[in-house]
Amino acid sequence: MADIIYTLGTGVYVNITNKCPCNCAFCIRSKKDAIGSASNLWFDTEPIFDDIKREIEGFDFANCKEVVFCGYGEPTNAYDNLVNSALLIKKRYPDIKLRLNTNGLSDLINGKPTAKELSRIFDCISISLNQPTSEKYDLLTRNIFKGKAFDAVLDFTRECVKYCKNVRMTVVDVISKEDIEASRKLVKSLGADFKVRSYEKGR
Repeated sequence: MADIIYTLGTGVYVNITNKCPCNCAFCIRSKKDAIGSASNLWFDTEPIFDDIKREIEGFDFANCKEVVFCGYGEPTNAYDNLVNSALLIKKRYPDIKLRLNTNGLSDLINGKPTAKELSRIFDCISISLNQPTSEKYDLLTRNIFKGKAFDAVLDFTRECVKYCKNVRMTVVDVISKEDIEASRKLVKSLGADFKVRSYEKGR
């Protein structure tokens, strides 16, 4: 079984699936089998909720201020497990902040609106924008929803901003300075915060 909970720096991360509709050119999972304290983040079999629950119940969350749902897959690809796991942590550790790192494609993945529910569970939602245009986004992310994905990410972000106080969109510093600035302007128009992530640091 792969690691479900791991640490990276001072953060605690929850890895609940390896499924993802994207195959990003820069994705760290194509370079190595694990990051942080994890020895392996690749599942032989996708975990069920009982597997995740057992790991949560057995982990020492003392001094933990934030739990991030982010691993070697898109968390919303395991939507029910994501929601149930987050609610379990929220119930057991109400003082811990919850963050979702997502590609923003949850509505397309699940075939239903999801932003409102997720925004009411998570204290912070971090959405990967990656590029400022649909064409560049598709080229970089190599997603399965080509032509639809970029607009879906923007729509998801707009909905999250309505219901969650802390929404940010990110790009990785592998793209040009011009595209970073164009992304910054786009994110500002959506009402979200903007962050440039370091490829070298992995966060």
